[in-house]
Formats: sequence, C-alpha cells, structure tokens
Amino acid sequence: MNNDQPLEIAALLARRRPQLIAKRAMDIAISAAALCVLWPVFLLIALAIVIDDPGPVFYRQVRVGRGGRPFRIFKFRTMVVDADKKGLSITVGRDSRITRVGAFLRKTKLDELAQLLNVLCGQMSFVGPRPEVPRYVELYTPYQRQVLLVRPGITDYASIAYRNENDLLAGADDPEKMYIETIMPDKIELNMKYLREISPLADLRLILKTVIAVITD
Repeated sequence: MNNDQPLEIAALLARRRPQLIAKRAMDIAISAAALCVLWPVFLLIALAIVIDDPGPVFYRQVRVGRGGRPFRIFKFRTMVVDADKKGLSITVGRDSRITRVGAFLRKTKLDELAQLLNVLCGQMSFVGPRPEVPRYVELYTPYQRQVLLVRPGITDYASIAYRNENDLLAGADDPEKMYIETIMPDKIELNMKYLREISPLADLRLILKTVIAVITD
C-alpha cells in the first residue's frame, strides 16, 4: 500500500453514518451495563493493586483520540508509580517496572476493563484503533492519520495479532526502533482493514475474537 495515496476513508465513514450511530448506541448500552455488573470486580482489582504496590489504582496516560484530540486513558495500574519516568513509552518483555499483580492483569487483559469509563464518556469505543501516545502519532503519514477519523477502541485486529507484543520487542536490539518501523505500521494497516468494514456487527465479531484469544492464549 502506498502511504502517499490516502484512501477515501472519510467518504466511506460518511456513507456509514447510520451504522456509526448504532455502534455508539451499542457502546453506551454495553459499557453502562458492564460497569453496573462489574463494580465488585473493579473493587477487588483496586484492592489487589494497592496491597501489592501502594499508590494510585488507575494509570492515566495522555493518548490521541478521534480528530487528533488528546484525552487521558483509564487503565488499572500495572506498573510501579512514575513508571513513565523510568523507561520507554512501550513495554518490553519482562519489564522490571511491572508489578506482580500488574503482570496478571496484563496477561488476562483485566487492566483494560477500566477503559469502560472512557467508552461511556465517548472518548473511546469497544472496538477501534488502539490509541497511541502523542510522540508516535506525530510520526504518522497522512494515510496513517486516517485512523484518527474514528474513536479509538479497547480492542481491534492489531490488539489480537500483537497480543504478545512485549515478547516480540524483547528480542529486538532496539525495541523502540522496531516498534516505530515495523510493528506500528503493521498495526495501522490492520486498523485500516477495520475502518473499511466498520459496523456494529464487525464490532461484535472482533469482541468475540478478542475473548477467544485471551482465553486460549
């Protein structure tokens, strides 16, 4: 794919506006219901985090959302306090900054449950391109910036394909270079695949694939 020749994704999304409205309605309904049902799980996770490593329960990092607008993503904290100041923006292998409880939360993807709050607030969707940090978005080509036309998501094709990304990066001589030059462009191509088929039905299929990937991994 020639990244200098952007696809007409904006026009495609305009034609699918009714489906996007239905997608947002589904996000609101499911996230609200899930938060009502899962609050005991949230409480148990919060207690485990604080007992294992005293500090904030949530980790809130600036990511880039729809239209290039920054927002703070919710995650249950899986690293030591001030981990941002003690290493890279990406996580590599058995990163020493990851706590014991954090390793379990990452393995089971339970740390991502906190993003239900972002979904309910309209900053994210259940399914969509995973939001990047500003420094990496600055490297996007015009073609790649098309992923910013929709709300970022909790899961997507790239989340499934690169669910063991940490291990891949651990084997690289320069993990950040490998991420920027190899992994990130491939993730964006997978995001573009999703944008071409975006719909509530596509979301349900991807959610199911994500659940299966987590259970069988």
